Amino acid sequence: MLQKRAATFVHHHPSRSYSSIFKQNFSNSSNLEPHKTSKFLIYCNTQIAINGRDGNLKEAESIFNRMPHKSTVSWTAMLTAYSQNGQIAKARNLFDEIPDRTTASYNAMITAYVKNGSDVEEAYELFARMPVRNGVSYATMITGFVRRGMLDKAEEFYADIPDEWRDPVCSNALISGYLKLGRLEEAVRVFKDMVETDLVSWSSMVDGYCKKGRVLEARGLFDMMPERNVITWTAMIDGYMKVGCFENGFGLFSSMRRGVVKVNSNTLTVMFEACGNFCRYREGVQIHGLVSRMGFNFDIFLGNSIITMYFRIGFVDEANKIFWMMNKKDLVSWNSLISGYVQNDEIEEAYRLFQIMPVKDLVSWTTMIAGFSNKGNIEKSVQLFRMMPEKDDFSWTAIISGFVNNELYEEAFRWFIGMLQKEIRPNQLTLSSVLSASAGLATLNQGAQVHALVLKMGMEFDLYIQSSLVSMYSKCGYVAEAYWIFTNISAPNIVSFNSMITGFAQNGFGEEALNLFRRMKNEGREPNCITFLGVLSACTHVGLVQEGLEYFKSMKSSYGIQPEPDHYASMIDLLGRAGLLDEAIDMIRSMPFKPHAGVWGALLGASRNHLHLDFAKLAAQHLIEWEPDNASPYVILSNLYSIVGKKMDADQVRMTKKLKGVRKSPGCSWITVKDKVHLFLAGEQSHMDLNKIRFTLSTISKEMKGLSRHREDWLSFDQSSDIS
Repeated sequence: MLQKRAATFVHHHPSRSYSSIFKQNFSNSSNLEPHKTSKFLIYCNTQIAINGRDGNLKEAESIFNRMPHKSTVSWTAMLTAYSQNGQIAKARNLFDEIPDRTTASYNAMITAYVKNGSDVEEAYELFARMPVRNGVSYATMITGFVRRGMLDKAEEFYADIPDEWRDPVCSNALISGYLKLGRLEEAVRVFKDMVETDLVSWSSMVDGYCKKGRVLEARGLFDMMPERNVITWTAMIDGYMKVGCFENGFGLFSSMRRGVVKVNSNTLTVMFEACGNFCRYREGVQIHGLVSRMGFNFDIFLGNSIITMYFRIGFVDEANKIFWMMNKKDLVSWNSLISGYVQNDEIEEAYRLFQIMPVKDLVSWTTMIAGFSNKGNIEKSVQLFRMMPEKDDFSWTAIISGFVNNELYEEAFRWFIGMLQKEIRPNQLTLSSVLSASAGLATLNQGAQVHALVLKMGMEFDLYIQSSLVSMYSKCGYVAEAYWIFTNISAPNIVSFNSMITGFAQNGFGEEALNLFRRMKNEGREPNCITFLGVLSACTHVGLVQEGLEYFKSMKSSYGIQPEPDHYASMIDLLGRAGLLDEAIDMIRSMPFKPHAGVWGALLGASRNHLHLDFAKLAAQHLIEWEPDNASPYVILSNLYSIVGKKMDADQVRMTKKLKGVRKSPGCSWITVKDKVHLFLAGEQSHMDLNKIRFTLSTISKEMKGLSRHREDWLSFDQSSDIS
């Protein structure tokens, strides 16, 4: 049995000098020469460490238990193996058995407590018992306090660290803790106070500045660094890419390639992600070629990144070829493939691959659920959701968002309630989705309840949720509440500004919307196409024709944004309301694409308001082509004929509408009673409480008439009293 185990080890590590020693029986190891015994001990310690790291805990235990001689390194290696596999109780038992504990032994046990999320007090108790401490001891305790969110304790502990151990290891640990919590300024303070810095200190600060989007300050530190490693270069390159500075990032990557520091798979992954996000096919192909030349062809991690890149820039066939060329594929590879097909609207191919996947995880199921709902096939999404063997908050969010995206707002709320009943904690995306459902229904009561849940869960400062709250309150007509939330956003992004600008515009506060747009520009924020929809809508409400035209022209000239059909529709509405119908027609004719229904609808409404029959006929004709079942163009055109005295033409339009079987959509209203939405259509007689509703309306009508007569009698009496 021992010989069989020895052969197994030799297979994994075919070092001739070690294998010849290891093949001997453990019981005979005491007869080995001293230098051979030393080699044998080193080999066993190495095997314990390797097996522990690979998750082969039983193998590590077997080696450790059969070792005739154990050094402190042996005990520490076994302790670390237990820690790496989450066996903290066994690690502590082993620690208590160590005959000669050293600082390294204590550090290993403290690290085990910290890394496995155990009670930090136990780690601190052990730390207090240490006869001798070093920088690792102090740094590990700081890391433990930070991970538990006990930052005040970490700072207090840091202040008491002896100067000889503070820099750079302990200071680096505190800097890392601050940066993980997004507290850059505190990290900067510690960094500036350090007497001795190292590569980790500088790299951490460069990465911290980059993650906050402050790339100029990051680059300043980067250029001052006495030495740089691949981690620093990669962080700086990624920082440029994250803020949209592709040329700077690519230029730095090229400089790195010319220097002494060699790129690794992480650097290349950053570059593939950037090429995909910026649709830079040429650069992506160049880096793909570099991967082949550097011998990274068989790196699964890089292969997955290449697949994702090609899908993002729309080269589906290339992505598919890379996948099938990969010698090894993991779950991420399969998920990247089906996700890419979903993103490129090839849902059927994605589903075919999903069905033949050897293993599926939550990501696989959630991707398909979101894919089908985005294509409008919510029934298939629900079917897949019900088939999932297990569900998490992201899968619940996907199905709820699917209902919201398909404007099935009531269903979204029903499923959200089901999620809460299953005791699944919603995340910020879930709450943002149900807030969007509240906005779609314009139901303040439900939106306010979700807002209360946000406060209860402590998510009121999440940027996504804050932007959703602004949008919800605005669409419900509560602009003051929306603006109050907006003003409490510490660092509003473009989504936040867009929500508030659009909210002002939709509620008739055009000047306020434009003032906020000017403030946004003054703060150096780049507007996008959504921003300009809100701005043009604001100009329409206020009647600022010239300003609207200038904003429309600036989209392309100042910001490189190509106006889309909805922007043209807003401009047609603006010109039409001002009576500039000829200018509106000229703009329609200048459009680089075919005008959609929104454009012709805006022109039709303006033609009706200004009694321009010719333009109304033109707009109605095109609108009917786009929406043949829409009764509005028939109704508006027939009414306009009647107004201008052309009764026969009006009758002909009505007859055409009747012959085509086009019916006007009935008026619709709804009311929420006891958390249930009651929908009413004009002329509908199907409501289950119709008789009660009629009786109540009749009673109210009689009482109102009685109050009216009483008021008339009172006024008559009051007037007679004045005369007398």
